[in-house]
Amino acid sequence: MSDREPDTDERPLTTSGRHRWSDRHGPWGGGDGWSGPRGTWAGPPWWDARRGPFMRRLGCLFGAFFIFSILGFGLAIWLLASAVGIVSGGGRGAAPLTVAILFLLLAVLAGGFVGRGFRRIAGPLDELSEAASRVAAGDLGARVEEPPRAPRPLRELVRSFNTMAERLAIDETQRRDLLADVSHELRTPLAVIQGNVEAMIDGVHAADAEHLAGVLEETRVLTRLVEDLRTISLAEAGTLTLHREPTDVDTLIAEATNGFRAAAAGAGVALDVDAPDDLPLADVDPVRIREVVSNLVSNALRHTPEGGTIRLTARVGDGGRRLAVDVADSGSGIDPELLAHVFDRFAKGPASRGSGLGLAIAKDLVEAHGGSISAESVPGAGTTIRFTLPVEPPAS
Repeated sequence: MSDREPDTDERPLTTSGRHRWSDRHGPWGGGDGWSGPRGTWAGPPWWDARRGPFMRRLGCLFGAFFIFSILGFGLAIWLLASAVGIVSGGGRGAAPLTVAILFLLLAVLAGGFVGRGFRRIAGPLDELSEAASRVAAGDLGARVEEPPRAPRPLRELVRSFNTMAERLAIDETQRRDLLADVSHELRTPLAVIQGNVEAMIDGVHAADAEHLAGVLEETRVLTRLVEDLRTISLAEAGTLTLHREPTDVDTLIAEATNGFRAAAAGAGVALDVDAPDDLPLADVDPVRIREVVSNLVSNALRHTPEGGTIRLTARVGDGGRRLAVDVADSGSGIDPELLAHVFDRFAKGPASRGSGLGLAIAKDLVEAHGGSISAESVPGAGTTIRFTLPVEPPAS
């Protein structure tokens, strides 16, 4: 390790990894502009050798423009003073000296204000350029600290960049998690199918109806998983096709729950429905909403012990503009840590036997209809899933 002093030209970083451009700028918005870190002349207020090539070229262009502007301004004042007789043709005497001093003071003040304004814009732009290069190179953790005294459009640009980078990072994390979860869910049925087929080929099991039925059931699991993933991808991409029509929600709920009555009776669970027949018609896709109700009832049935109850209630809410449907069970409830993520893909408790996609699909389908869905749960006292549907079709 070298014992030399650290290079003071290196960009300081905050603990969050953001560039602190304001830390290396002085009262001009970017250092004093006249003395470098080692006592050398660092250039006028618009110059900073630590910036990238683009900002240095922009600073040189600004400097040249500023010098020529000052020269033109001075020439204009001199001509005006000569025209009104303040300055004689020979250019001698006190009047020309006074004009020159005033002109010099004005140039210094203008240069200071303009240089300070340029520094306030150039610093964040330089950081944005560098952070954008890092994001393009795959570093999605790049952020830019919002400059407190920069113009509002520039602050909004910095906020938009940070938001974009944050969303890209979240999307990348979700993509990786999805691939890992899908691989995990596919591994179990494929392993069962492979094991059964190999046992039949080796003569361990006979290729009879009993053993082929197990293979067929696993293929159905794979089919449901693929169809669930397809539904989620279409809903999240906004390309899910809905075939809306005026629908009796009470009839739809009755039809959806009838398919679970045999399973509920076998498990010793009571299945009650309270849906008045005078509910207004809902403009929904009946196939998709039936899928929502089926997912919620199936999920409740898996988590309700023998002797428990599942109750479906439908009512009018929000001043008659929405229908609210509750699916409540008397099961063990949801852990508070899981409750906040219960509608995420593959979110499930350690004892769950499902794929973890049922509630995620329900959420996407309800929101595609312009409704909302929520979950309430008390550990040991059951869970209530509530979703709402608009009575009138959403405005296009």
